[in-house]
Amino acid sequence: IGDLCRAHDCLLLLDTVTSLGGVPLKLDEAKVDLAYSCSQKGLSCPPGLGPFTMGPRAEEKLDRRSGKVPNWYLDMSGLKSYWGSQRTYHHTAPVNMNYGLREALRLLCEEGLENSWARHRRNSEELWAGLERMGLELHVPLSHRLPTLTTVKIPDGVDGKAFATHLLNKHGVEIGNGLGDLAGRVWRVGLMGTNSKPENVERLLNLLDLELPAFRQGSAAA
Repeated sequence: IGDLCRAHDCLLLLDTVTSLGGVPLKLDEAKVDLAYSCSQKGLSCPPGLGPFTMGPRAEEKLDRRSGKVPNWYLDMSGLKSYWGSQRTYHHTAPVNMNYGLREALRLLCEEGLENSWARHRRNSEELWAGLERMGLELHVPLSHRLPTLTTVKIPDGVDGKAFATHLLNKHGVEIGNGLGDLAGRVWRVGLMGTNSKPENVERLLNLLDLELPAFRQGSAAA
């Protein structure tokens, strides 16, 4: 895709929101021009920051821009000046969040990036195997799955939203509902950052095995 973008003089923007910290990312090798993420998923930091990287091709295109960016906060030229040598004011940074991110990155470095990738892969494979043993179907083919986020097809006859609410209220375990076209069709199970650990996988599988058979059309068996 990176080669194709270069052939047509366009930029390649990559969403790494659910992958940073849990999946190998080789942006230069893939010829990615811009990438963005978040602080609260694979980095295990509180929400509030959006890590962002811009390559030389994107920077050159930004410098050649003739029109004014209509949105102040999305004006990358202002951000460039703010973080660059000019130090031109653009926004008030959440300094406490930067300290939090620094600590999260320190912990990630302490574990080792490759070790983090392996941990996410190992725990997700355990989850996938357990779900399939129960007869549940995974939405994404194995070749395209992320080890950080698993989508599970909701079985016929089960009110997916009501079941997710039941797990949260009764057991304190939260699984996400589908978004957009997948609303009501899948559950989303996140194993990201410090949340990706064997005991969480085991707990969810045990709860599904316990609660799902008796749950039909939004009501749990007494």
